Amino acid sequence: MPASKSISNRMLLISQLAKGQISLRNISDCDDTRAMEEALGERARVESESETETESEKSQISNDKIIDIGAAGTAMRFLTAYFATTPGEVVITGTERMRHRPIGVLVDALRRLGADIDYEGEQGFPPLRIRGTQLEGGSISMAGSVSSQYVSALLMVAPTMRNGLTLTLEGEIISRPYIDMTTSLMRRFGITVEEPDDRTFRVLPGEYTGGEYLIENDWSAASYWYEMLALADDGEIVLEGLFADSLQGDSCVQQLFEPLGISTEFNKKGAVLRKFESSRDNGQSSILNSQSIYEADLSHCPDLAQTMVATCCGMGVPFHFSGLQTLHIKETDRLLALQQELGKLGYEVEEENGSVLKSGARSEKETNRISSDSKCIDTYSDHRMAMCMAPLAMLHEGLVIKDAQVVSKSYPTFWEDIEKFKS
Repeated sequence: MPASKSISNRMLLISQLAKGQISLRNISDCDDTRAMEEALGERARVESESETETESEKSQISNDKIIDIGAAGTAMRFLTAYFATTPGEVVITGTERMRHRPIGVLVDALRRLGADIDYEGEQGFPPLRIRGTQLEGGSISMAGSVSSQYVSALLMVAPTMRNGLTLTLEGEIISRPYIDMTTSLMRRFGITVEEPDDRTFRVLPGEYTGGEYLIENDWSAASYWYEMLALADDGEIVLEGLFADSLQGDSCVQQLFEPLGISTEFNKKGAVLRKFESSRDNGQSSILNSQSIYEADLSHCPDLAQTMVATCCGMGVPFHFSGLQTLHIKETDRLLALQQELGKLGYEVEEENGSVLKSGARSEKETNRISSDSKCIDTYSDHRMAMCMAPLAMLHEGLVIKDAQVVSKSYPTFWEDIEKFKS
């Protein structure tokens, strides 16, 4: 299994703030993490060169500095906060899609803390020109319903602020496990993070301490193997390097797949997935034997939504998944993309209120029920579209995934692993 890019990107930034005193093991080898590494490495190089340059030469280096993070959304959010609190001037940009992914909530928050950030193009969107400096910090509030990455970005750089940061989240808080992951890692490396209530974070000024850290493997990537086993007639899969006491919110995939007939146990290697009989009395597993609709709020784990929708479609299980409002602003509009691509395979998926995907009719699994012309799946430059649709090839012979290399964003060896599974 690939290493967790969520943990990898957080630890790369924390390690940078700890002045390289943290030794990281099992760093994710994917596009998003490489974007973080390259941007942070380039910043270190410029700072090193600047030590021997004249003031005019320093200005020239600074003014010409462009950081292109490609399609890495996590890197855009984390690095915006990092560059805003680090002396120097950069322009941070990305792909065409990235330049249409909103970042105004984070920029507004940083500006209220004293950051000097300008939009180079459309207001509220990258590219950004950032003139970094030490921020005063203080107390601010922001919406918790837009992106947990905004919250994590602010929290991780908060110890560098003169007065630290008290951050209060307003309204619904989405993807809370990712925020908890961030605060856990910060505490692990010496930062005081207080939580006087469930929506307030108080970070005291301080310095990250050194040490070593082993990054666990990726539960988000594991979800596609849960999907494959759920669509198979029988089987067992061992996924190495996954922890039962994971920091990752997407480890809840274990519980989400229980009603679909997949059990999870752990041994010294990792997670052991088994398919059990649908008649087995295992809590919610009765959904396979009844006319019940599978209902779940996925607001804490939106990256699992595509996997869950594709799996239920393939199994003929009616569903109602809510908490999906952030899927519009991901690598693509995932709500629309799922409807379009699953529709090619004959599955009807409806959107409701911009935050719900549902399918009400229970149907039996069918294969080869459509023409081969409709079996070319578009991925919209979205790694998760490619990976969630691929297992449906078990039901639809001749399925073609276009732009297949897009999986390199998070799981570069996905297709090679599929080949091993097939053999």
